[in-house]
Order: sequence, then C-alpha cells, then structure tokens
Amino acid sequence: MPTLSVIIPCYFNEANIPVTARELVANEQSFPAGVQFEYVFVNDGSADDTLGALRRAQAQYPGRIRIVDLAANVGSYNAIVAGMAHATGSCMAVITADMQDPPELMVQMYDYWLKGFKLVIGNRQDREETGLSQVLAQAFHWLMKRLALRNIPDGGFDFVFFDRHVADEVLKLHERNSNVFYLMVWLGFAYVNIPYTRRKREIGKSRWTLSKKIKLLIDSLLAFSFVPVRAISVAGLSLGLVALLYGFYIIGLKLFSPAEPAGWTTLMVVLLFVSAFQMVALGVIGEYVWRGLDAIRARPLYVVKDVYEK
Repeated sequence: MPTLSVIIPCYFNEANIPVTARELVANEQSFPAGVQFEYVFVNDGSADDTLGALRRAQAQYPGRIRIVDLAANVGSYNAIVAGMAHATGSCMAVITADMQDPPELMVQMYDYWLKGFKLVIGNRQDREETGLSQVLAQAFHWLMKRLALRNIPDGGFDFVFFDRHVADEVLKLHERNSNVFYLMVWLGFAYVNIPYTRRKREIGKSRWTLSKKIKLLIDSLLAFSFVPVRAISVAGLSLGLVALLYGFYIIGLKLFSPAEPAGWTTLMVVLLFVSAFQMVALGVIGEYVWRGLDAIRARPLYVVKDVYEK
C-alpha cells in the first residue's frame, strides 16, 4: 500500500498544532486499511513556540510526524516546496495548519488518485469569511482566471492532493516569486475539482495580511501572464496615436487661428498624463527585470535549520 505524505506549512501556529495533529491522525480511520501516513510539518520561521508544539505532537504520535524547521520565514509557498523535498510518499497532500480545510476530503481525493488522476484540487465554492477579505479573494481569482491561467477552477484553492510525479516536476522548476499551486495546474496534468466550503478559523489569528495578498497577486500575474507588458505596449501605441492627432490639431490651429491662446493647461495635463504612464510602465518592467535578476542569482528558496525525524 502507498504512503501518503501530508504537508502542513506552519507560521505562528503554536495553538493550532495539538488540534491539527489530533484531527489528522483521527482522519486515518477513514482510509482503506494498509495506507501508511507521514505528516511533514514545516515550521516557516515562526517566532512563537510552534516548534515546541510540533515536538510535543511528534512525541505524542511517534513514527508519523517529520518536522522541517526553516532558518527564516520564506512564505508559505516556499515552505510547501521544502515539505515536498522532504516528503517520501508516493502521493502527497497540502493542507493548512489552522484546519480551515476539511481533512476528511482527503479520502475522496485519495480515491481519485487511485483512479489515475495525478492532481486533485479542493476548490473553495463558498466561504464563511465575509466583508473585504471575501471581496479581495474573489477579485484575485477572477483576475488570475481571465489574465493568466484560464484552466484554474473558480474560487481559488490551496488544498491539493497530488502524485509524486507532480511534486518532482515542481521541484525541478526552482520557481521564485511564484504560486506553487498554480504551477501544479500549469504543468498540464488533468485534474479533478472537488468543491467544498471552507471553515472559519477557530484558533489563533491569520498572518495572511493585505500586503502579502497584494504581493501574491503581483507575483502570480507576472509569473503566469504577459498581460501587464502587453497592456503597456497597447497603451503606448494608443497614446502615440492620440499625440499624433493632437499634433495635427495644433498645426491646424497655428495655420488657421494664429490668435488662439497657447493652451498651457491642456499641455500640462497631457504632459502629466504621459509622465504618469511612463512611471507606471517603468515600474511594471522593473518588476519583471527584478524577478529575472532574482532567478539568475539562484539563491535557495529556503534554508533548513534542522530536521526532526519521525
């Protein structure tokens, strides 16, 4: 029977760990007899006692938990890549440490994997979250589907079940400033989409801040879409056409109405508009250039401080 490696990135999850470990171990009873389980908890540079909580859980459930302790906080996606590199299972799953995603869904995902699907996606169809967080999340996934990856499911996802082959291909890419879940879809494997309602977080406070969400949007768009650069080209050509037409207009005024006022207000508005466009264009191009430089440096995505074996 295969081994299932469950990867759980952890960041300030000290209070969550006892509940998470208990629910994951209890969920084993729903799987067919003989399936082996491995839980790879990745401590993403947490400043609280997340590592201590993981060590206590490891002692409570011997033989099941491997802990990858990173030297610094590198973000959940890089932490997931670290978990993939240290997982040994023939199939893997990624789930959050706050138990907002239902672990019981992994049983259905496992069944699809047995049928030959290398990627199974748990797709959030509804959220218990409301207000600005919900609006921002919906806008993010709408933009990504229209501008970058048209084959991603609606509603977004960060709960996945995948084959070892998928993990190996992702690890080969060494992608920086990207989205590991979108990379799995980008690889092109046929996937199954399972809808579910995400739970509201019961323990602790989310560290998924607005600035991190904005960075994720920029990283994801630039990693999977040429739309920002293409938009600059289209806007530049459009402004050039407008400038040409305006030039003809000015020449006409000079020839047929020499007494017309100089039009400093119009000139300044046009100048400021074009200058603003140039600054935005330089900013977008700079984002692409910086990401190219970051990739060329080939610095590691993460540094492992220690690994605590099962």
